[in-house]
Amino acid sequence: MSGVINLTNRINRVFIARLSGTAVFDPAGDQVGKVRDAIATLQSGSAPRVLGLIIEVPPRRRIFIPITRVTSIEPGTVVITGLLNVRRFQQRPGELLVLGEFLDRAINLTETGERVVIEDIAMEQNRRGDWLLNKISVSRKHSGLRRRGPSMTLDWSEVSDFTTSESDHGVSNLLSTLVSLHAADLASALHNLSMHRRIEVARALDDERLADVLEEMNEEERVALIAQLEGERAADVLGEMDPDDAADLLREVGSEKAETLLQLMEPEDAEDVRRLMTYEDYSAGGMMTTEPIVLAADNTVAEALAALRESDITPALASQIYVTRAPYETPTGKFLGIAHFQRLLREPPATLLGAVIDTENEALSADKNLAEISSYFATYNLVAVPIIDSNDRLLGVVTVDDVLDHLLPENWRNANESQLMGRTETLS
Repeated sequence: MSGVINLTNRINRVFIARLSGTAVFDPAGDQVGKVRDAIATLQSGSAPRVLGLIIEVPPRRRIFIPITRVTSIEPGTVVITGLLNVRRFQQRPGELLVLGEFLDRAINLTETGERVVIEDIAMEQNRRGDWLLNKISVSRKHSGLRRRGPSMTLDWSEVSDFTTSESDHGVSNLLSTLVSLHAADLASALHNLSMHRRIEVARALDDERLADVLEEMNEEERVALIAQLEGERAADVLGEMDPDDAADLLREVGSEKAETLLQLMEPEDAEDVRRLMTYEDYSAGGMMTTEPIVLAADNTVAEALAALRESDITPALASQIYVTRAPYETPTGKFLGIAHFQRLLREPPATLLGAVIDTENEALSADKNLAEISSYFATYNLVAVPIIDSNDRLLGVVTVDDVLDHLLPENWRNANESQLMGRTETLS
């Protein structure tokens, strides 16, 4: 087949950054995952030796595939064989993540001492069958300028400084390999980087993107990461997070740090977060979001459907409109009922919401505990539940994903699933 790289051919060259995201298949043609990185080890007097590839398999688990199990690579396809060990990859001493640790590193040209930046690294097979990181694509680093010079490909022997610290890294090329990932997958990718690299990536992401990623990280990792951001930047990111997630994070950073960040946040954002922090973590008040879609009884079905089309609304929140009296920001006026999305689709656009609201399902109080809330969801097959105070004012909404986050173990995002521990699958 044209373009196929047979891994028994010693003159072949594969650039690792271009390989990232490539689908991985078993010999039967079934996809088992995607390439995320390569693992190498430094050798004295020689180019680093490639040990294998890091493959991401469902559900967002990164595993190690020895390079000897990779049988072919072609555009868009990597084929592997042998036993697939699904135990989560753990980096060992002496092992290096090619993309995670080399990409965007500033190094010196051996002959001139000129500073250049790594854009990609290629592996090649030597006469003994070992795969080495022999070729490096670099660009010249211009002092004081963001732009870089033209790219060039060099032999490993033409550069130096690979054993130095990570202090002189950039992230533009690393981000290019991560930019298309879902926030949860990007959080998983950060989990496999050193703290130094996590901080660099975090600082390079815009506020909204970083907020989405923090919401998908476990508590320990996101607290550690937010602690490394400058005060105003951290406050801006917290302002982009869902208020309930921001409140959860601030509960973990300590009261003094939390108060400092709240003072730096926009007053409206800080007000919502402060209110949520007054509730117990596992209560309805502690789990709810304060930003449901709230409309008046004299709004029309057409206006309600337009509000549901906003792209940044989660599916659970977009499942229903909450109808109240003024004011329409939480805590609202008296809660009147729910207008369900499916009902809205069946009604004429000019119909008023007051004529289609559901008043059968009860709202819950903010002091309900997790067991009571989850039981209510299961009993009535719900995806979201309104939370009200003693005066029937709408305080917020608990969604099914909020409940799941609190029902699952604290380390569920990075834990090895018990049914997969130690299990292997035969691919051929």
